[in-house]
Amino acid sequence: MNKEKTLVPWFQRGDIGGMTYSITNNIVNYLIVITTLSGVLEWPDEIVYGSVIPGMSVGLMLSGIYYAFMGRRLSKKEGRADVTALPSGVSTPAMFVMLYGVIMPLHYALNDPELAWSAAVAACFIGGGVEALGGFIGPWMKRKLPRAALLGTVSGIGFIWMATQGVFDVFGDPLVGLPILLVAFVGIFGGYLFPKKIPPLVVAIVGGIVYAFCLGRTTVDFSGIGFYIPNPVNSVQHLINGFSVVLPYLTIVIPVEIYNFIETMDNVEGANAAGDNYDVRETQFADGICTMLSAVCGGVIPNTVWLGHAGLKKSHAGIGYSLVSGLVLGAAGIFGLFTFLSNMVPPAVCAVTFLWCAVVMVAQAFKDCPVKHYGAIAVAMVPPVADYLYTQITGAVGLAGYSTEVLADGTSGYNAEVTQMIKDAGVMWNGVPGVKAGAIIIGILLGTMTVFIIEKQLHKVGITALVGFLLACFGFIHSAQLGFYPTSPFAIGYLIIAVLAFLLHLGRNTWFKGPDDFEYV
Repeated sequence: MNKEKTLVPWFQRGDIGGMTYSITNNIVNYLIVITTLSGVLEWPDEIVYGSVIPGMSVGLMLSGIYYAFMGRRLSKKEGRADVTALPSGVSTPAMFVMLYGVIMPLHYALNDPELAWSAAVAACFIGGGVEALGGFIGPWMKRKLPRAALLGTVSGIGFIWMATQGVFDVFGDPLVGLPILLVAFVGIFGGYLFPKKIPPLVVAIVGGIVYAFCLGRTTVDFSGIGFYIPNPVNSVQHLINGFSVVLPYLTIVIPVEIYNFIETMDNVEGANAAGDNYDVRETQFADGICTMLSAVCGGVIPNTVWLGHAGLKKSHAGIGYSLVSGLVLGAAGIFGLFTFLSNMVPPAVCAVTFLWCAVVMVAQAFKDCPVKHYGAIAVAMVPPVADYLYTQITGAVGLAGYSTEVLADGTSGYNAEVTQMIKDAGVMWNGVPGVKAGAIIIGILLGTMTVFIIEKQLHKVGITALVGFLLACFGFIHSAQLGFYPTSPFAIGYLIIAVLAFLLHLGRNTWFKGPDDFEYV
């Protein structure tokens, strides 16, 4: 058989649907980034539209092009024309964690948008390096980390940051938000379709923009359209400046990228199951390198392989959708088209997406894990709440002129007098600063220990606690900055847990027994 005749074409009819999926979903992510950086944090346009958006666009353009060529190469290797390119784009969970877990605390701590952006660029670059390393250590991490701990922590972030923000923004302008919410939800959760199989979510987004414009909530503004060519020389200087600032936030960045490369691994395995045998290691290298190149150009959000490969394959998408989507998103960022879109899109549209993504993240955590691990998911979801509470409380108390400081136990908080005032006012503050620092890792640790308890593997609980002890000793968790804290009460606490767990494990067949059929609910 002549393999040239069986090569997947550069573009085919099914690629139109793939383009719709890739471009529209990435545009929503762009708008969320713009809304957060410009609207919430009030970063200047020259940073958001001049650096962040073009940098993101470079990363997405490169990944879209590369995955199209990977698909073409696979088609040639296997001599078949039904190959579908991997769907790529901004990692939505990682995006929210970077925005709210890294960039927002940096912004409020530094009170300098340019320095915060420099640190965010460095975080993105480091994250890309971690994701590339996932090509080597990813399979091992996937085997050792319980899925309930990982997904539970990420879904906790989604719930406390995204879902709450979504609901609050909807009710912040109920005249616009509630109708958009209804139309979107009947499609997302009810599965309804309009004639010609038009999804209600698309109608909610497009119709919501028109509806908000008619009510005078949005404007048409072409003034921001122009050329926003990435300036790597400028970005590299900021990247270098940002490394020292972002070091204390590695406890957030590294777990985010661990999640990200495991997400990439899972989605590539899904593509393999659908019949396209892509190499997981090469894909993780590609994601990491594209993320690092995005950071070099000013981007702050990592790339990943998306879910949905099986659906794209079923709709007969090939490789053209990936190539064209990459070029379109790259051009949109470079020519400033997102400045026009950001003025046209009401906050309620982004709010519905916040809420939808958060609910899907929480639902997926429970769906993809055994029922008996649900308790571990719930436990892992809690630590990210501390991050949210800390940001809200310090922001409010800061209005009264009080500032945080590094306390004797290594955490960042208030002195004893101010802490007591907060507690006396009935505010939930006890323990919040300690859990806020490294909340993602703490969630993974607690969720992992809970899974091992459920599985009657107390020796693994002890090993996990020893990991917690080491992380606390070196300031990766429970500390305001990296250092050496062997006498930290948090480190000692984990050490005590480890000793207890090993002792109880030794007595498992004699004086300490746990029935295999025990149900905690």
